[in-house]
Amino acid sequence: MATYLDRILERHREVAADDTRSTEALLDEARAMDPARGFRAALAGLDHLAVISEIKRRSPSKGDLFAGLDPAVLAGQYEQGGASCLSVLTDVEFFGGSIADLRTASAACGLPVLRKDFTVCEHDVLDARLMGADCVLLIAAALDRAELVALHRLAVDVGLDVLVEIHDEPEMDAALEAGATLIGVNQRDLVTFQVDHARALRMAAAMPAHVVSVAESGVRGQADAHDLRSAGYHAVLVGETLVTSGDPVAGVRDLASA
Repeated sequence: MATYLDRILERHREVAADDTRSTEALLDEARAMDPARGFRAALAGLDHLAVISEIKRRSPSKGDLFAGLDPAVLAGQYEQGGASCLSVLTDVEFFGGSIADLRTASAACGLPVLRKDFTVCEHDVLDARLMGADCVLLIAAALDRAELVALHRLAVDVGLDVLVEIHDEPEMDAALEAGATLIGVNQRDLVTFQVDHARALRMAAAMPAHVVSVAESGVRGQADAHDLRSAGYHAVLVGETLVTSGDPVAGVRDLASA
């Protein structure tokens, strides 16, 4: 039986296989862009928990969260609340996101932006740079080790920061082998989409000192954020809790003060 992750990756790899654009042309264009805003740097060395606030319209498991959101308004509210960075879903089919959402949110504020999507090929990385993202997501569970190493190298080459998402110790090893210095632990199992809060707390103890660490998914509020901060995380990435809160400014402030 196919899982959520299987279906999403199958679709993204189908799209990648049909993409006939010149990699060299995209690479030249990406290398010619102005410097990205420093995503990792915005999370490091703070005296409080950094918040990566997510613009997320829907999820495969829960359906619509805030389908009619205005990316510019929400980005401004997140910035006002003290967010350190933004995360923007660009997957159309499964999450209702778009490249337009990312571009609009990025233009509306001064925060560095993560392209939150299922990166499976070189063109995905280059497109992230070209659409104005400052950081790209590589999910260890979605890539083999050779792909993870190659895509991480490419992202760094074109000036992107890279958030490598992991779930367990073997994936941590793969992330470090790829050279990751920004690692996110997803508390949501990408097979079942269930949240396991103990996962992030366990993995925090294995995080090397040079890594900026991010706890992702399932952060329900200040109490969860406090536990993650106490465990050693530099940042939390929060979407559903904020987009459904009714007061994103206060929601970010509560998380950052944990």
